[in-house]
Amino acid sequence: MIRTLAKEIKEYKAASIATPFCMILEVLMEMVIPFLMASIIDDGVEAGNLSHIYRVGIIMIGAALTGLIAGLAGGKLGAHASAGVAKNLRNAMFHNIQSFSFSNIDKFSTAGLVTRLTTDVTNVQNAYQMLLRMFTRAPASLVCAMVMAFSINARLSTIYLIAVILLGTALFFLMRHATRYFQQAFPKYDDMNASVQENVSAIRVVKAYVREKEETIRFRKTSQNIYKIFLKAECNLVYNAPLMQFTVYGCILLISWLGARMIVYDSLTTGELMSLLTYCMNILSSLMMLSMVFVMVSMSSASVRRIVEILNETSDLQNPEHPVMDVPDGSIVFDHVDFAYKKGSGEPVLKDVCLNIRSGETIGIIGGTGSAKTSLVNLVSRLYDVTAGEVKVGGRNVKEYDMEVLRNQVAVVLQKNVLFSGTILENLRWGNAQATEEECREACRLACADEFIERFPKGYETYIEQGGSNVSGGQKQRLCIARALLKKPKILILDDSTSAVDTATDAKIRRAFLEEIPETTKLIIAQRVSSVQDADRIIVMEEGRIDGFGTHEELLAGNRIYREVYESQTRGGGDFDEKAGEQ
Repeated sequence: MIRTLAKEIKEYKAASIATPFCMILEVLMEMVIPFLMASIIDDGVEAGNLSHIYRVGIIMIGAALTGLIAGLAGGKLGAHASAGVAKNLRNAMFHNIQSFSFSNIDKFSTAGLVTRLTTDVTNVQNAYQMLLRMFTRAPASLVCAMVMAFSINARLSTIYLIAVILLGTALFFLMRHATRYFQQAFPKYDDMNASVQENVSAIRVVKAYVREKEETIRFRKTSQNIYKIFLKAECNLVYNAPLMQFTVYGCILLISWLGARMIVYDSLTTGELMSLLTYCMNILSSLMMLSMVFVMVSMSSASVRRIVEILNETSDLQNPEHPVMDVPDGSIVFDHVDFAYKKGSGEPVLKDVCLNIRSGETIGIIGGTGSAKTSLVNLVSRLYDVTAGEVKVGGRNVKEYDMEVLRNQVAVVLQKNVLFSGTILENLRWGNAQATEEECREACRLACADEFIERFPKGYETYIEQGGSNVSGGQKQRLCIARALLKKPKILILDDSTSAVDTATDAKIRRAFLEEIPETTKLIIAQRVSSVQDADRIIVMEEGRIDGFGTHEELLAGNRIYREVYESQTRGGGDFDEKAGEQ
């Protein structure tokens, strides 16, 4: 775990090493000052030696300035190192997340990933800065103060040693008890962030169903859980301050009483007593600093484990040692394919699937909810790996291809359409960053998106809000189809991607595909028979198996499921806008 985090220090090693040295120098200067002060009082003030006072005073000013500069440098370098490590951690996590397969992403919730990139990294950043500064300063100050105190008077300094042992033991048990609660708290942040994310992303549904009150109550419960855990942790830590104060004042009283007696008997000077009292505050404030470091480290330990989980997670999908860098055509073969989302557990989602699709064919895929239509097409672009059997594209197993090359030749319009903040042109160029405006317009024409884009005042420069909230569902689908077409793929997969458009527009899109991209293999998942009945062949799926595969006429004649779906959709005059589609 430490080795994983250490990799992210990288260019901040120098600052990370220099910070402790600066803090130690600051501590040394602070430890010298009480010693010099005792000299001024004993050898200067009481002896009436003004030149000694000036000489030692100048040395004290120099020591104070050196300590100030060292402290400022340590603070700046520590902030630079901790902020840099936090930046590297976020970059490393985000980079690794980008390499995850769908099965990797399924292990972590979206809210959990966001919490790890924000709250958890901030905790580690704060803890790292405290380790560089306070964790160096506090022990150094403690040791130096002890040495200086014992060099002045070993008998009185024994009080410090006893106080440190007792206080350190008490703080250890307090921290240990509190740590358990901090470890429970951070997973609760995932739940809270998930609640916020879900509520904000579905705010229209919340308002439409007047569920604001219920959502507020749900969030309050999540927030209350975090409050209760932190309250328990803080209730343990609340004893820290009074225990520290009791020890400090107890030491001051004992040293003052015993020191005064020793001054009377001439076994201690007034300056030495003042130095001992100063070292008393240094020793005990060092313990207070250490306790703060332990609290922060306790809080961040859970965060460190969660961050390392992401950094150590490796993608289930890896490129072969010598990948194939060219996809010759869009032919697809499923050879006795089984697939399960979790290997070795539960029933497979796809069972013994055998298909042979020729390059350039238009294949419709139809089936009930949960029949594994989406799972089938996800295997083509290797978003998941098969559990058994083989999937071949262009005559070769998809595992032989470089994944980037394969996915550039397989354009997928997913069931859930996603647009990003930016202009329409910027969204379209996700398909091809070098696409000209003319190529973008042509793709939009094929997807029947040009008709509504041209009605916008700014046309293709129209700004799309986050998540595409300022365009309709059908408009969003057509923009996503246009984006996929800009890749000029050998295989185009439409996963129920025209469900929000009317059948007339659906028919236009299918006609454009047939005429303009005849060499591209097209897999069209649909719920409407009208969307697939003109396909070269149609796959009928039922509970993860191929129930039928043939033309519209062949399936009507020989497949019960397809015939029942067709009759249920055409009974009573067909789709609601069928006449519009015929015009």
